[in-house]
Amino acid sequence: MARFPQSTALVVIDVQQAFLDPRWGERNNPHAESNIARLLSAWRNTRRPIRHVAHDSVEPGSLLRPDSPGNAIQSAATPQSDEPVYRKHVNSAFIGTNLERDLRTAGIDTLVIVGLTTNHCISTTARMAGNLGFETYVVSDATAAFARLGLDGTMRPADAVHSAALSDLHGEFATVVDTVEVLKGAAS
Repeated sequence: MARFPQSTALVVIDVQQAFLDPRWGERNNPHAESNIARLLSAWRNTRRPIRHVAHDSVEPGSLLRPDSPGNAIQSAATPQSDEPVYRKHVNSAFIGTNLERDLRTAGIDTLVIVGLTTNHCISTTARMAGNLGFETYVVSDATAAFARLGLDGTMRPADAVHSAALSDLHGEFATVVDTVEVLKGAAS
């Protein structure tokens, strides 16, 4: 992989306490948060831009409501004081936030996206980023998904949900990479 430009932003999406709750069911990639922490460390060490996104659900009873403990950002992804946090109410980090404007104002055109969940907010944000003209990378082992009931009534395993979401993104809206590739590309 080629080296990432210094202006490449790491976009950390919805790494919130709610996604540790067992009510979500089976989840793949238990190392997603540790890989996110490794990427955050690399970005901070090389002084690259970081943008955090958190989901403030408006759904009654949601674990992600602003008044819920589940809304808090996990310790592995705690923003530093100089790292902007965008609050959203829908799946895309670009809807209802200033993220796109702020990225363009800062001259950022390359994004590395990590966080939760692969088939929802990661996928939606990556699709929009690609459509908006950003060079977009999604880090396969720094994202995760939960098992999901298919239309046919069959429970699809978390790995299958994750893999399908990444496959739909790769080559169309984003390039799917892993943490090791990204760390090599971000080495100063």
